Amino acid sequence: MLDAAIKTQLQSYLEKLDSPIDLVATLDDSPKAAEMRELLTEIASLSDKARLVENGDYHRRPSFGVAKAGERPRIHFAGVPLGHEFTSLVLALLQTSGYPPRLEAEEIAQIKALSGAFRFETFVSLSCVNCPDVVQALNTLAALNPAFETVMIDGANFLKEVEERQIMSVPTIYLNGAPFGAGRMGLQEILEKLDGGAATRAAEKISGKAVFDVLVIGGGPAGSAAAIYAARKGLAVGVLAERFGGQVQDTLSIENLISIKETEGPHLAAALEEHVRGYGVDIMNLQKAVRLAPGENGGPIEVRTASGATLKGKSVILSTGARWREMKTPGEAEYRARGVAYCPHCDGPLFKGKRVAVIGGGNSGVEAAIDLAGIVAHVVLLEFGEALRADAVLQRKLASLANVTVLKMAQTREVHGDGQKVTGLSYTDRVSGELHRLDLEGIFVQIGLLPNTDWLKETLALSSAGEIVIDHKGQTSLPGVFAAGDCTTTPYKQIVIAMGEGAKASLSAFDYLIRKGG
Repeated sequence: MLDAAIKTQLQSYLEKLDSPIDLVATLDDSPKAAEMRELLTEIASLSDKARLVENGDYHRRPSFGVAKAGERPRIHFAGVPLGHEFTSLVLALLQTSGYPPRLEAEEIAQIKALSGAFRFETFVSLSCVNCPDVVQALNTLAALNPAFETVMIDGANFLKEVEERQIMSVPTIYLNGAPFGAGRMGLQEILEKLDGGAATRAAEKISGKAVFDVLVIGGGPAGSAAAIYAARKGLAVGVLAERFGGQVQDTLSIENLISIKETEGPHLAAALEEHVRGYGVDIMNLQKAVRLAPGENGGPIEVRTASGATLKGKSVILSTGARWREMKTPGEAEYRARGVAYCPHCDGPLFKGKRVAVIGGGNSGVEAAIDLAGIVAHVVLLEFGEALRADAVLQRKLASLANVTVLKMAQTREVHGDGQKVTGLSYTDRVSGELHRLDLEGIFVQIGLLPNTDWLKETLALSSAGEIVIDHKGQTSLPGVFAAGDCTTTPYKQIVIAMGEGAKASLSAFDYLIRKGG
């Protein structure tokens, strides 16, 4: 099952096992169980500290648990954790054996102090780039604290359960049988939900920080580049990020970052964070900025967060990025995550054999239709204009697919549902003016991006599209406040451009501080 290169790499990881572990399998006669047995047998063959035990009694079949030798598993995998979840498996093996996770001592103490009974279930798809963060975070909790038990459930293998619970997006997380969360969640965010006082303590800690020379708002490619360039100048730098990595975290494949032939968004985000931390930058993650106030009489600029914390910077660089644009049609918000989705890579496997629509004929929309065509029964792509806007190579591929229908000059009017899930959509033919209805079970929205600048509307100059207006140096309409990346008027929203703009804004901030004498 595993090729020679992966086996060699896995064997090197297994050499780090701190104590013997059991792979406790609960199998049946299905092909997926045979695949799972093959994987577990290969793992056990690579280390004398790993043992396969086939007497599991977990209620989901096929599945397996990871436990210290002789103990009952607290970490379970109901599915074969390959693809994006392979790293989750490797970390589970190591951490269960006692190998320490890469956490601060304060975080480990916080985890071990949690009391109660926490039984987590996480529904995933193996093509989802957001799911591993959740699975790995919950596995870490279970490895460190006996009060936790967690299971990764591959939705494609447990479709009956997915349908019964009406799960239409991943990751979907349950705690003790009740909904806990949906979408990407890291360890810190999960801890904040479990530990009621965590947010208050974090806000107090942040408010106590000294004034930064450069305060960067946003932790994507632009913010990371800005932080690195400022730190290299010897400045005191802080990064306030709602989610470090930004939208890159949701990008499956990146093939146009110069000198890197191919990578995945989460890998790039992790590399960015490691690079930034290497310069001693103070990263304050999971903190949303909600207010920007110019300094009085030339004093420090103030930034307030949703948690109530207050930060100050002699200069500020805004790199808040962008988010998926919504259709803003009736029914969209009501059925979000109940048939309306924005990530075909993540949620596509949940619509196997069903009829879906893709809204948008640009590169993202056409790529989504191509990917979904290999999973679902039929795809209808709706384009507002008279022609698709995707690259020619993508349009040729799309035209070759028998189970894809393209509707041009189509304006989506309403999302329909039965109160629980999507049942279809209505659209207007912009040529004839006729209203049509499509019976569907899923709708994937791919119509571009919106800048994350709503909180700045009354503070500095924005364009009609909501982008921060900047000059050729990245300067905004407020002295000492600079901006970079997808949230600005800079054209061509690309990772490589955002990185360059972040560096430029940082150098401009440095120049500003020198001229100001700060």
